Formats: sequence, C-alpha cells, structure tokens
Amino acid sequence: MRHERHFTLDEARAELPWVAGRLAALRAAHARLTDEETRHVLAGGSAANGGGVAGKQVGEAFLDIQANVAAFDARGILLRDFDRGLVDFPSMRDGREVYLCWIDGEADIGYWHELDAGFAGRRAL
Repeated sequence: MRHERHFTLDEARAELPWVAGRLAALRAAHARLTDEETRHVLAGGSAANGGGVAGKQVGEAFLDIQANVAAFDARGILLRDFDRGLVDFPSMRDGREVYLCWIDGEADIGYWHELDAGFAGRRAL
C-alpha cells in the first residue's frame, strides 16, 4: 500500500468544500508571489533589507503556499496541480488501491484511475 489513508467516495465528497477553499488560498498566494510589480520592486531592492514591503509580501505568500500544501498532505489528499485544481484521493476499489480523481469545476467526484495511470487514465465511476 502506498497510502495510509483511504477515502470512501462519500468521505472524499465531504472534503470538496475544504479542497476548494485551499485551492483558492493557494492561487491567491501564488498570484502575490508572481506579481510583476512585486518582482520589479524586489529586483531593485537592497539585498540587505530583504526588499522591504515587497520582500515581506513574497515571504508571506511563500509561507501561505507552503502551509496550504502541507495541509493537503496532512489530510491525505494528493494535490496534483493547484492551477488546474487537480486532486486525487487515495481509495480502495475491488480490493486494490486507486485514486478518486477530481478537478476544480467538476460538480462531483465522477472519476477514478489506477495509481500509475494519471489524469489521462481517468475512468468514470
């Protein structure tokens, strides 16, 4: 077994509001981290002061990303791509370990795939 925690379909569905909230937080932090104006200010800032306010903004955004990624890991949910909103929930199907697969924007978890199949190997539940 690759995973300690396995979700039933109902348990995974119950996590979707939490997942959507964390994805929104990750995207917001990523936007702050990659903001063009902030990068420009940092590039011209003094190395000795960490870039001032812009440096603080980037540092906080980095910590937000790190904390949100760790929160997925702590719950046993695999974050595959936060830009797309792709997550996998380890599960059991017919006695073997698989992933329940969901992507932000889908109304429900309607797909699963083998551990090594990835998104391209999704099959309808």
